[in-house]
Amino acid sequence: MGFDGRIALVTGAAGGIGGAIATAMAGLGARVAVADVDGDGAARLAGGIGGLAVPMDVRDEESVRAGFARATAELGPVDVVVHAAGVVGGGGPLLTIPVDALDTVLAVNVRGTFLVTRAAAEAMSGRGGAIVHISSAGAVQPTVGLGHYEASKAAVNALTRSAALEFAPLGVRVNAVAPGPVETPLTAAALASPEARAFWTERIPLGRVATTADLVPAVLLLASPDSAHITGTVLPIDGGQLLKG
Repeated sequence: MGFDGRIALVTGAAGGIGGAIATAMAGLGARVAVADVDGDGAARLAGGIGGLAVPMDVRDEESVRAGFARATAELGPVDVVVHAAGVVGGGGPLLTIPVDALDTVLAVNVRGTFLVTRAAAEAMSGRGGAIVHISSAGAVQPTVGLGHYEASKAAVNALTRSAALEFAPLGVRVNAVAPGPVETPLTAAALASPEARAFWTERIPLGRVATTADLVPAVLLLASPDSAHITGTVLPIDGGQLLKG
């Protein structure tokens, strides 16, 4: 898919989705900057895939800029950015969920996406490149108890499209994938009970929750030169979940 020798930066790479993507890219020959607020987790993954650990808090502009500067200085100009950093921030009815939970989700999922996308476009301007966001099927299909999270991912979709339009003259493509529930350490507790798992699998025509392996090929495609004429797309990877309205 054209990753050999390319420089990729993956945020949230100490987590399940980001880690799977970073590992896959490294396996295809990319030099990967493993960016995460969890510096120890980033270092462990980077050591395992021959990448560069980059501590980065996506909520903080200086941290984001410093992370891109370090990746560029030690690996070279960044060609690909996959922004997988995100949080769910708990759950609950809109009438009772703490405002602090909303603030946390917006800071990571919206502010973080804005800051990382802008830094990526600045780094790629004039050379071209690809940015891939991780959104959610929940951005367009609501679930009671996740309104604050779903609102943040709707913002990610909007930012994806706006950035794709604005950055096209710079040669920078911006796309997103929108999974339903995915088996990761972050979702393990939420999917632990048979009732919780049944709630989700009954909504998914293909009958199962996704794994990170289900997401990786689509992310790789959107990040690669093979999708050179695709930008502004939000690609559902949801087992048909959105078909149920």
